[in-house]
Parts: sequence; C-alpha cells; structure tokens
Amino acid sequence: MPTPRSAALVSVFMVVSVLVAGTPGSAASDPVEALRRQASKAREELEKATGQMTSRKQELAKSQAQLRVTLRDLAAAEAGLDRIREPLARLANASYQQPGAAGSMAIFGSGDPDEALRATADVTQLAQSREALVKHANELQERRRKLASTAQDLQSRNAVEQTRVQQQIDGLKQKSARLTKDLTEMLDRTRADRDKRLQMGCDKGLASNARRFPNGLIPSKYLCDLPQKGNQLRADAALAFYKLNSAYKRKFGKDMCVTDSYRNLSEQHSVYARRPGFAAVPGTSNHGKGQAVDLCGGVQIAGSLQFSWMESNSKKYGWFHPAWAYSNPFEPWHWEYGTEEN
Repeated sequence: MPTPRSAALVSVFMVVSVLVAGTPGSAASDPVEALRRQASKAREELEKATGQMTSRKQELAKSQAQLRVTLRDLAAAEAGLDRIREPLARLANASYQQPGAAGSMAIFGSGDPDEALRATADVTQLAQSREALVKHANELQERRRKLASTAQDLQSRNAVEQTRVQQQIDGLKQKSARLTKDLTEMLDRTRADRDKRLQMGCDKGLASNARRFPNGLIPSKYLCDLPQKGNQLRADAALAFYKLNSAYKRKFGKDMCVTDSYRNLSEQHSVYARRPGFAAVPGTSNHGKGQAVDLCGGVQIAGSLQFSWMESNSKKYGWFHPAWAYSNPFEPWHWEYGTEEN
C-alpha cells in the first residue's frame, strides 16, 4: 500500500510550490492568484486528509495486531479441547461400565458391604472427575466461541477499513492529478516567464519553517531558488530579492551577479578555513540563515555605479548593506535581508 507522501503529497507539494507565492494584483483580476489560493486550500485539505489517513492506518495496525493475538488465543483454546477429548471419551466409556448402581444396592441387600463401599467411592470419584473435565471443556468451548466471534468481527472490520484507506489514498492521488492538470493549463495560458515562475513557486509561509532549523542546516525544500542558477535563499528573502533583481535589471539591463547566497554549515566551515578572521564563525553567518548574498558585477566595488544604486534602492525591497561591512571587515559585496537587528 503506497504511503500518503508517495501517493499524493509529494506530487501536490510540487504543484503547490509553483503556485503558492503571492503575485501582484487582486485575486479577482489575477487568475494566477485565484489558482494559487485554490492550490493552497487544496494543500491544506490534503495535509488534513493525510493526517486522518495516517491515524486510520495506525488504528488499523492496532486492530490487526489484536486480530493476531485473538487468533493465537483461539488456536490455544482449540488445542486445549483436543487434549481433553480423549480423557472425556474414556470417562464416558467408564461410566457405562462401572457397576456403581449394583454396588450401592449391595449395601442394603446381599453381598460384601466393604466391596459395596469401595464401589460407591469409585463411582463418586469418577463422577467428580468427569464433572471437572466437562466443566473445563464447556469453558474452553465458550472461550473458543467468543474468540471466533471476535476474530470474525475484526477480520470484517479490518477489511472494510483497508478498503476505506485505499479509497482515501486513491482520492488524494486523483485530487493531486487534477491540481497538476489545472496548474499546467494555467501556466500555459499565462506563458509565465522565468521570474514569474520563480515568484509563484516561492511560498512565503516556508520562511517560518526555515527558522526552526539551526544556522546552515535548513533543508533545501524550505528555501527558494534565485534567478541565478545554484543559489537559494529563505522564502521571504528570496521574494524580496526577486523584486530587487527586477528593479536592478530594469536599470542595468541584466540580472544581478551573485557569487554566494545560502551557505550550509559545511560550506561555512570551508570558507572559514580559507579566510580565518574574515569569515563569520561557522554556525553564526547570516548566509546560514538564508538571508544574505554576496554580489558581483560591479556591486563589489565601493563607489561604483552599481554599488551606489544598491545603496540608494536596496532598502525599498528589504535589503541593506550592514554597517560592519563598511569597515570590519570591508565587504562591499555583502548584502542582507531584513534589518540590522535581525
């Protein structure tokens, strides 16, 4: 049976990742925004349904375990009955052959009184043993009956639940397929360019998830790609960077030049080893938070046209050149998203 993730959520997250970022304009006038909202809603429904399905599968697993125990107990009860069938048969046969009545009568009539007493004692013991065995047999029979009923009920209930779980998985897969189809058609109609696709594919809500991880250990799925291949940032920083990059492109006719963006812990150690005293201590760099970039293309030269443009315009888009980067150490190429207090 496919897992919820492999069956539905992996594909739907891929779909939603191309839709969930906000786009300019109102939902009423922007069909992409409307579809984005539908995709977000569908994702929430899928996550909720997946949680319910996971809970159902867990309950089903418990029920299956209970069924296995019940069947094992039922087999033990059957074995117990098999073991006492032969003694029961022998006792039944002996009761027919035991001259108990004649021996009892001998007490009051002719015959040896001692023999009659022994015969009566034998009959009493035989009757008591038989009664105990019959009682035990009845208990085993009743236990077997109850266990068989429980096993049948569990088997029936589990079969129904398995069908429901499979139907739910199939439903999730179908919903994901429909969403994928809608997205493809919408993107074909809008002929979204690269920047538009990047913006639509970056969910600002992922930023809060990214903050839960230690510096330099943010999983890639919580980061967003930049127009510059191989570079990523935290979602909120990436969305702001797209706007900054677009403004820069309108001014200079090309994308911003990026040499570094999110830097994982391993990369931080590598940079620190090459530039001790200049790079941040691994685990403390803003690059490790996914909210810093190192720029080139002229920005890395203080006083250049590109650097001056960045100083004048970057804050409009949430980016700034930190005070320390003006002197200690001097890094005109280093820019950060947020505020100095971040």
